[in-house]
Amino acid sequence: MSLIRRLLELDDLDGAQFRGLLDHAHGWKQQPDLLPRALAGATVALVFEKSSARTRVSTEVAVVTLGGHPVVLRGDEVGLGHRESVEDVARTLAGYCSVLMARVYDHGVLETMTAAVDVPVVNLLSDRAHPCQGLADYLTVREHFGSLEGRRIAFVGDGNNVAASLAFGAALCGAEMTVATPVGYELDLDVLQRARNLGAHLETTNDPYEAVRGADVVYTDVWTSMGQEAEAEVRRHAFAGYRVDAALMAAAGADAVFMHCLPAHRGEEVTAEVIDGPRSLVWAQAANRMHSVRSLLASLDVAPPVPGGRR
Repeated sequence: MSLIRRLLELDDLDGAQFRGLLDHAHGWKQQPDLLPRALAGATVALVFEKSSARTRVSTEVAVVTLGGHPVVLRGDEVGLGHRESVEDVARTLAGYCSVLMARVYDHGVLETMTAAVDVPVVNLLSDRAHPCQGLADYLTVREHFGSLEGRRIAFVGDGNNVAASLAFGAALCGAEMTVATPVGYELDLDVLQRARNLGAHLETTNDPYEAVRGADVVYTDVWTSMGQEAEAEVRRHAFAGYRVDAALMAAAGADAVFMHCLPAHRGEEVTAEVIDGPRSLVWAQAANRMHSVRSLLASLDVAPPVPGGRR
């Protein structure tokens, strides 16, 4: 597998890289004694404009177990684009750190970072994509079912960053995906076109029952993400028919499993009996966040930092 220079969206990877990351993640999970010290002596900057639980802990643990040192910076400490320009922050951090990882509101911040420095930049979440979550999701599906090709993923809810990353992942591994959203909350046309150009079998609908019919996985996310709080009431009304409950899971079939990237709002996008029931894989997903990002970090094209972030 070739070294990875950046990961802003999952389609930055090719199919071989995607499969290789899942292979390594699973292999090192089963045999941790084979884990390489891929980041020995390296420092990794973790910038969090958005607050985080799973992303921060999983990434910090991944860096440490690869022999590296994580440096965590909150958004108010850095002031991306306010206290300093994004370029200046990125160049400064790249003078100390071998990898820049950031969880941001605006995807454009990550693109600006990538253009400013030569060290790898990794998207820990943006308004457009959540690629590390997508890696963990497909690792979880593969571990549960034994394979990915031909598996059917039904995403019910907002056509958001998580849905976009799942769509690109489906294209890279040969899974099929249907996205069910209310009118006005569909997956971006750009994402649809790019995923289909990669070979994705990707369908869209406004009917959640149509989407889940015959699905192996029923996936949902919160109706209102961070930064959308002013839209919460409007969104609750728009998504009222898109709750994943026992009836929707029954329509998927007896062998279908439930997935959610967390945090979850029980009683809104999913009922407690589903997310806390025997068909839920959410805790395996959460655990796999560390295993998948560790595989990614071990596969990055990492070199010692230099002043200005230029090799």
